[in-house]
Amino acid sequence: MKNNLILGLAIISMLFSCTTDDTADIVINDNSVINNNGGGNTPTDGCEAIPAAVFNSNLVLEANKCYTISGPVIMASGTNLIINEGVTIEAEASGADVYIAISQGAKIIANGTASNPIVMTSGAANPAAGDWGGLIILGRAPINSVTGSATSTSEIASLPFGGTNAADDSGTIRYVRVEYSGGAADGQSENNGFSFYGVGNSTIVEYIQAFEGKDDGVEFFGGTVNASYVSVVNAQDDSIDWTEGYTGTITNAYVKHGADHDKGIEADGYNTDFSNAAGYFSKPTVNNLTIIGNGSTTGNEAIRLRAGTQGIFNNIYIEGFEEAFDLDGDAGDNPTGAGVLSGDLYVVDATFVDVIEKMQNDTGETFTEADFISGDGNGTGTDYATWGASWTVE
Repeated sequence: MKNNLILGLAIISMLFSCTTDDTADIVINDNSVINNNGGGNTPTDGCEAIPAAVFNSNLVLEANKCYTISGPVIMASGTNLIINEGVTIEAEASGADVYIAISQGAKIIANGTASNPIVMTSGAANPAAGDWGGLIILGRAPINSVTGSATSTSEIASLPFGGTNAADDSGTIRYVRVEYSGGAADGQSENNGFSFYGVGNSTIVEYIQAFEGKDDGVEFFGGTVNASYVSVVNAQDDSIDWTEGYTGTITNAYVKHGADHDKGIEADGYNTDFSNAAGYFSKPTVNNLTIIGNGSTTGNEAIRLRAGTQGIFNNIYIEGFEEAFDLDGDAGDNPTGAGVLSGDLYVVDATFVDVIEKMQNDTGETFTEADFISGDGNGTGTDYATWGASWTVE
């Protein structure tokens, strides 16, 4: 989660170039030539290659076709990446430097369907977690690591994000599955499945799945974006993560742990590797959440709340963990417990199955389990069997 206050878009632009103009969309629609690119790419297994580049014109991927990427694909401000239903994007299995990034001011229009989702996956014959980067979206919504109109930079690609527009629009992501992502640049900079950096709440995010990722499944770096129908299966780090003052709503989320995993949710009020310059904390609302672990004897935690995060959890089902909620903090810069006492951090209607400890209080503040959790036994979680049918994998 470490970011630096530098502007990286100009650096990336110097490293990569794309021979497009600003007047015509790039439409990749055949197996021989990429329009406006000279036909210099050779298809792999019937898939059309997309060059590693900063795109300054719209890029359109036609329905039910296969494409490959072998490096960074970055959409510059003012452009659209249009991905039609049934598209498969196969990434070269070379780690962190293969990713798709939607810069501030650009949009992704990815409209899959339940019967014909969009799939971004590894192109390896035997795919594995961490084969490639993932999908990165950067917006102009508020983040608490900076103030005013200042921006921070993403840990992968060093692209700017953040600002003052809570209603910023980065497009639509619907019925999209990201597989085998999470390639690491180093010990501190790792891709996720879906990375939302300062994304605003006019962006539509619904029916997304992160599958078999090396790092986090879905991470929110500040911003206000709302996400609905979120599936994370077999993430090797945290399945859902937030930091830098994220204040959106997550509705209907399903998490299932594999053999290698960390937390179902890891939640930070701010980026402790940097600062809380704006002086407020993350406070999302989570509605209808199911987290399935590997059993209470494995010494694991479903949800860790720390660094002063606040949040409202409604209708929660947690199964197979030693600890359901672990609250960490102190009386200084990380006032997680103070959020419980002030009514800014709480759980309503929760059911715990094969859970040894429902709440672990390591905040330095004094409160009871009943102060934090009400409606014990009333949670049903999300109806994943219905909304996750046909387009997700396990």
